[in-house]
Amino acid sequence: MPIAFNIPTPIENYTFHGIDFLLKRDDLISKDFSGNKARKIKYYINNISPNITTIKSFGSIQSNAMYSLSVFAKEMGLKYIYYAHHIPQNLLREPIGNLKYALDNGMVLKEGYNFKIEENELFINEGIAQKEAYYGIKELAKELISQLDINKYYQIFLPSGTGTTALFLSKALKELNVPNFKVYTTPCVGNRDYLIEQFNNLESNSSLYPIILDTKKRYHFGKLYKEFYKIWLELQKITNVEFELLYDPKAWIVINENKEIFSNLVYIHQGGEIGNISMIQRYKQKYGEIE
Repeated sequence: MPIAFNIPTPIENYTFHGIDFLLKRDDLISKDFSGNKARKIKYYINNISPNITTIKSFGSIQSNAMYSLSVFAKEMGLKYIYYAHHIPQNLLREPIGNLKYALDNGMVLKEGYNFKIEENELFINEGIAQKEAYYGIKELAKELISQLDINKYYQIFLPSGTGTTALFLSKALKELNVPNFKVYTTPCVGNRDYLIEQFNNLESNSSLYPIILDTKKRYHFGKLYKEFYKIWLELQKITNVEFELLYDPKAWIVINENKEIFSNLVYIHQGGEIGNISMIQRYKQKYGEIE
């Protein structure tokens, strides 16, 4: 049975902190895939070699990509081996969130990044950061063109881990000759230099890169910040939409700090809510109930 995605995804209207914005609901693509991961894996659904028996990838122990790849491997009847730098023993005893569901899907978890790719194995980069992801991201660009007024100026915003989605969306819109649509992003894993380095790994033409904005305060990836949890709660209360707790809060802090830029904001909800299970637990352990 082929993997089915609910696309095109809808666009909804909201107002937050005095900013009117359009919300592109890529979180609704599939209950089993995290939004942008579904876009990034689209190429392999139709183009994976019949000789492939195993998928290998690596990254963090609660990665959204880790979980999405476990779904993909299960649906395609492939073995899936995932390498994490460190596996906390307490989490292994009682897995939650992305890790639990990936293991339920048959993922084989191994510690350390010392591995090699054998014949009949497909290696997929951390966060599905590779050129093949452009296939599905270009489809997203075409959706936006069909759903929005191409004669208007729009600021399209999405936060970045590896930056693959933001880069390829910016590239696709420029190659499709839609100069009125500008893509903005913010680095969530590293700083601006780290994000540009990730862009360089996938695309040498810097004129195709999205516009990078950052917060006034420096935030470290994976650390818990009370202001992140508060803005996440506020977003959910106002929109009745659950956002992701690791990336989206920083994005909205950046947007609030640069309100003058966003006259016609389109925010892309990239999914990832399964990761909230472990994040909420961590926040409550550190701060208790936050109002």
